[in-house]
Amino acid sequence: MSSHTLSVLVENKPGVLARVSGLFSRRGFNIESLAVGPTENPDVSRMTIVVSVEEFPLEQVTKQLNKLVNVIKIVELEPAVSVQRELLLVKVRADATVRSQVLETVQLFRAKVVDVSPEAVTVEATGNTDKLAALLRMLEPYGLREIVQSGMVALGRGARSITATSVR
Repeated sequence: MSSHTLSVLVENKPGVLARVSGLFSRRGFNIESLAVGPTENPDVSRMTIVVSVEEFPLEQVTKQLNKLVNVIKIVELEPAVSVQRELLLVKVRADATVRSQVLETVQLFRAKVVDVSPEAVTVEATGNTDKLAALLRMLEPYGLREIVQSGMVALGRGARSITATSVR
């Protein structure tokens, strides 16, 4: 199985997320990452869905998604021709004895400290899945207290875009 990133433009209406995610679950596909947010058009939302599935079943699901009334457009975003990012917040044990090493690691990954307490620091990092996993591996020896990670968000590179000029 391989991982696929779908950018799905949908009408910004109640219940659309449930219908889209339900389509994947009814077919036994696990959604690895899901992020939904508004677009430049307030009537349209963009879903970025990362799913691990073979090519042919994905094509079937895409065709079925297109049949949903509230789905406007679906595009598979290849990593080479898109910008893909996730957000990570991680609280790391960082008392006075190890704080400088933690801060050095944070700088190496171009992350930033967003909160400090006497016993811990909270770090914010953005990047692809591999970069965030590497940061976590480097911070793990100090003690990870809490982790929260957003779903993948992605856009195609360059001037081309998949916007909806009008909502059905």
